[in-house]
Amino acid sequence: MKLIEMTKDYAQSLFEYKEGNLYWKVQKAPHVKVGSKVGSPAHGYETVYVDGKNWRIHRLVFLMHYGYIPKLIDHVNGNRIDNRIENLREANDTQNAYNIRMHKDNKSGIKGVSWDKYKDMWIAKIQANKKRIQLGYFKNIDDAKNAISEARIKLHGEFANHGYSTLAQPTKEQLDGHSN
Repeated sequence: MKLIEMTKDYAQSLFEYKEGNLYWKVQKAPHVKVGSKVGSPAHGYETVYVDGKNWRIHRLVFLMHYGYIPKLIDHVNGNRIDNRIENLREANDTQNAYNIRMHKDNKSGIKGVSWDKYKDMWIAKIQANKKRIQLGYFKNIDDAKNAISEARIKLHGEFANHGYSTLAQPTKEQLDGHSN
């Protein structure tokens, strides 16, 4: 089978975009029904097999809206199956790393904050521009949380992910209201 280059026009001829989902416009295989939703889960992403190649749906959505596929596409809210165009943005490796979730084994409940048993204090650390930055030691966990949150907004900008629910990321204004 000859591979056909995936372009904006070709993608738009195959799929209709509605609210983050793609729907078939054509019958590309016997099991495909025109109007049916496109996608199967694979490694946390929705994918579709087209003309001999497996495609992640978010890459096709981005292509259909902007006419190109960047090296990396970040899901703003961290939800890999939320492919609404407003949830997709181009990112570089560093920016994409900024937007990771809090690790499951985090014991403090605050991304970037851990307990130092030797100093008997909370420590806040952040990574920016491929450098690890220690923000300091704190007796109070709320002080560590405020320090890490403010640093994350300053250093990570729009890619700041505080590790809270992916749908409830606080804004700078909200954090400022809690940093007495």
